[in-house]
Order: sequence, then C-alpha cells, then structure tokens
Amino acid sequence: MTHGLDTSFLVAVEVSSHKEHAGACSRFQKLLKAQDVFALTPQILAEFIHVVTDARRFSSPLNLGEAVERAEIWWDASEVVHVFPTAESTLLFLGWLEEHRLGRKRLLDTMLASTLQAAGVTSILTLNRDDFAVFGGFSFPR
Repeated sequence: MTHGLDTSFLVAVEVSSHKEHAGACSRFQKLLKAQDVFALTPQILAEFIHVVTDARRFSSPLNLGEAVERAEIWWDASEVVHVFPTAESTLLFLGWLEEHRLGRKRLLDTMLASTLQAAGVTSILTLNRDDFAVFGGFSFPR
C-alpha cells in the first residue's frame, strides 16, 4: 500500500524531542516491514524544513543544512515515490476550497490531499487526521 506523508508525521519521526516521536517511529517501522511505499510531495519537504528549523517550536531546532540533508534522505529513499501537483489535482484543490469553504490556513493540507488523491493515494500518515477527513476517501493507518 502507498501512504502519503504529511509534514506533521515527518516532523514527529525526525525530531526525537517531539511528543509523538516514539509512536510515529513505531508506525513507520511497522509499515516499512510490510513493504509499504510512501508518497512524498515537494511542498511537504519545504514545510518540513520550515518547521524543523523553527526555534519557536523546538528547543534544539535543526540548522538549515541539517534540515536540507534530512529532506534529501527522505526524497532519495528507495521506499519513497515522488508525487507532484497536476492540472487535475489543482482543479480538485480549487474545487475543495470552494466546496468546503476552507480558509487560508487550510491551503497546504488541501493542496496535499488533492495531489495525493489525484495520484491514487488514499492513505495519509498524519498527526492531524481532522485536517484531511473533510475530503473523504482517505484512511489513516495507526
């Protein structure tokens, strides 16, 4: 099975001081053992770098070089497939914003969900299930 990676999950796996670190790592390892695949979009890498370098969020944030190095490791991993926005996913994104009356704080999640759905990915690894449940059609493995 292919699972889309959300920034919240990626951050929890990478930041050992994150309160969800152990659970996220355990879930990730379980899926790896099952030989599942992970869908990663460029926008998630950008958001990941932004979050893990933020001193307001973490007492020991990564420096930019470390964050980019970690992002490259994820991007190049053999169990990761690259997923990109398309014309179809962009129309879905715009339609969902209107249909669900979503505001500016929901732009990135909506773009991720539409990109994944257009690519046929129906499972999302996230710490924020409610951000994606509104769209329907997604599962959230535990």
